[in-house]
Amino acid sequence: GQYLENKGYIVLYKNWRFKHKEVDIICKDKSTLVFVEVKTRTSDYFQKPYEAVQINKQNLLADAAEAFICDYTDFDDLRFDIVSIIFEKNIVKEVEHIKEAFIPGLNS
Repeated sequence: GQYLENKGYIVLYKNWRFKHKEVDIICKDKSTLVFVEVKTRTSDYFQKPYEAVQINKQNLLADAAEAFICDYTDFDDLRFDIVSIIFEKNIVKEVEHIKEAFIPGLNS
């Protein structure tokens, strides 16, 4: 959350849940509502953290977002981002913020 706040985002919720679905961070980037999946790893040897957000997880995020926007209407647009973090010895080694990481339904 702090990383996004430092970038000017307004964090609305962390670990927002709807039934068995969870969104790590829901925030606003100006008038855009942003649903953020945060992935962390201690290494990118096998894959980058963001590569773990497969179609299955994308669909769960889209379902949760749909439920959220039924009650929250203060936005002009929405998007799905991924923040990919690599730690080394409990120190952040790399942070990659992928805006518009996916569009729900496009890859299914």
